[in-house]
Amino acid sequence: MKYYFLFSLLMIVSFASAQDVRPLYPNEIPNSKNPDSENYKNNIPTLYIYKPESVTKNKAFLIIPGGGYAHVAINHEGHDVAKALNKEGYVAVVLKYRLPSNEIMEDKRFGPIQDAQSAIKFIRDNKEALGLAFDEVGVLGFSAGGHLASTLSTHYNHAYIENQNNTSLKPDFSVLLYPVISMDPAITHEGSKKNLIGPSYSDEDVSNFSNELQVDKNSPRAYLMHAKDDKVVVLENSERYAKALDKHEVKNKVYIYEKGGHGFGLKNKQEDGDWFADMLNWIEN
Repeated sequence: MKYYFLFSLLMIVSFASAQDVRPLYPNEIPNSKNPDSENYKNNIPTLYIYKPESVTKNKAFLIIPGGGYAHVAINHEGHDVAKALNKEGYVAVVLKYRLPSNEIMEDKRFGPIQDAQSAIKFIRDNKEALGLAFDEVGVLGFSAGGHLASTLSTHYNHAYIENQNNTSLKPDFSVLLYPVISMDPAITHEGSKKNLIGPSYSDEDVSNFSNELQVDKNSPRAYLMHAKDDKVVVLENSERYAKALDKHEVKNKVYIYEKGGHGFGLKNKQEDGDWFADMLNWIEN
């Protein structure tokens, strides 16, 4: 009880700053092993909480950077985006999630989704204590982080973590940016697929983590962005997800660039257009 009080007090005080860095799990990390290994120490799940001086919007964003499930592109697909959202009056939380690894996880397939579910649970469970003024929590993910964001958006009926308070693990909206969506070999990003569910693949895993197949009528509304000339993660990933949402009459929008390639983050330097401003307008309206 004493520990809980001190932790809560520390949490409230630390949130007075514009950015707070904290481990996602104050105690034991679920589904983990070999805590003395360097790989384990380099994969401590971490939250970076960005709170603007004045919270003027009623939505918060959980940001999940990409990196092919091989690294976390936390600067241009994480911190930069959080700062841009802060300028618009939004609370933003950047997640450094565990990279799938049999060395440090009992089951590497579920480490990333456990971290994503724990992160959204943290935001929802602590919003009043932290004085955050929002009604909705959305997820925003890039590339493989978009895959994780779409997993969070479609696997919400299955709690991969302890959730005794029955906190909603479903985002209220999704922003999926040049996302890996499918494990279908015809369109998937092979590196992300291999790192998450490989090197050999069961039909069940391919289906389970092909998130276009997991969409239902209760899936959150989604904004997707992709470039036609993306050769790393092909456009059909976004198109299939949008078609699945359309089938179930879930609101969505796909913002398409002719050029841009992959991994450009906030600013596409190859073509005019501002997906970030368009996304905020769509989310709010």
